Amino acid sequence: MINVIIVDDEPLAQDILETYVEQMSDLNLVRKCSNAIEANDALKNNDIDLMFLDIQMPQLTGIDFLRSLANPPKVIFTTAYDNYAVDGFELNAIDYLLKPISMDRFMKAVNKAVDQIELEGKGNSGKTKKGSKGGELTEEEGFMFVKADKKLIKINFEDVIYIEGLKDYVIIRMNDSRVITLQTMKSLEDKLPLNLFKRIHRSYIVGIDKIDAVMGNMIEVKEKGQVKHLPIGKNYREEVLNIVNKNRL
Repeated sequence: MINVIIVDDEPLAQDILETYVEQMSDLNLVRKCSNAIEANDALKNNDIDLMFLDIQMPQLTGIDFLRSLANPPKVIFTTAYDNYAVDGFELNAIDYLLKPISMDRFMKAVNKAVDQIELEGKGNSGKTKKGSKGGELTEEEGFMFVKADKKLIKINFEDVIYIEGLKDYVIIRMNDSRVITLQTMKSLEDKLPLNLFKRIHRSYIVGIDKIDAVMGNMIEVKEKGQVKHLPIGKNYREEVLNIVNKNRL
């Protein structure tokens, strides 16, 4: 999870950003701040990875506040004015969002920030957990949390049959339930232990132990007692067959 704060003197702008943050499974909102003084306190008392920072604020502008910080987090500027863009990028801001901010534009900025934070090996306490084969979570942990319905929902790996991608959402399908969360297949794939899950198609990740059969370009699983066939993408076929051949008698 990436810890974030929102710094904006407009309550409506805060609420809109909070709604957007709640829909991003990678983000954890720590605090909403109305000015630079509150934001400075939040930064001192919490491990903050990303700050959504308004520029036009009373007492101290967002740009002047950022310049005052010795070790600032990543920053995405949010403003109703486009004449500060040069200043923003000179301060190495991740992005510069013009109000009113659309969800699509917000997601693009957040994905840029997530990629940069992960490349630098940060997130929460400054460390990214890595599994033995590249996934962030390990088999020993046995579960993960995803954000859905404005809460973090625990998903046990052993319960997951397959995961389906649908535009900006993924559907985690289990025997007795399903969970829909706003994130990309790639971001979720990177969190899963690779010895338990396999990407078989651009739109599907399957639990390896849930595979009942492989037939041509299809994988057979059971969902709620019913047989379900999932396609194998041509770019993933060789890796799927490697799993089959390793365990073939």
